[in-house]
Amino acid sequence: MSFAPEHPVVWTELPCTDLEKSVTFYNRVFGYDMSIDNNGPNPMAMLPGADKNSIAGHLYPGNPAEEGNGPTVHLAVPDTLEAAAGRCKEAGGAVLSAPIAIPAGRFVYAVDPDGNSIGLFQAA
Repeated sequence: MSFAPEHPVVWTELPCTDLEKSVTFYNRVFGYDMSIDNNGPNPMAMLPGADKNSIAGHLYPGNPAEEGNGPTVHLAVPDTLEAAAGRCKEAGGAVLSAPIAIPAGRFVYAVDPDGNSIGLFQAA
C-alpha cells in the first residue's frame, strides 16, 4: 500500500516551560496574534492558519527536548528571512545557521527560548 496525502504533516505541538513567554516570542518573531486558551484540559496557544484546512499546531506547557535535539518545525515568516532572524535574536531565540537556499525558498535553523528547533522559512 502506498499512501501519499496532500499534507502529510497535519498537527504539531511545541512544548514550552513558560507559555506566556513563548506566546510573546512567536507573536513577535512571526507577527502572530496568539493568545492563551484555558478552555481545555490544558492551556495552549494555537498557531494561526489561513483557514480550517491549514496545517495547524499549538504551544503547550511541557518539557522541550534538550536544545536542538527535537524535531524541527519550519514556520513561514511574514517578511524577509533576515528581518525575522533579527527578531528571533531580539526576542530571546538564537539563529543557528546561515540562510540555506532550496527551490521553494530560503530558511535558517533557529531555536526558540526553550531550545525547540524551528526553521524560519521565506518562500521563493
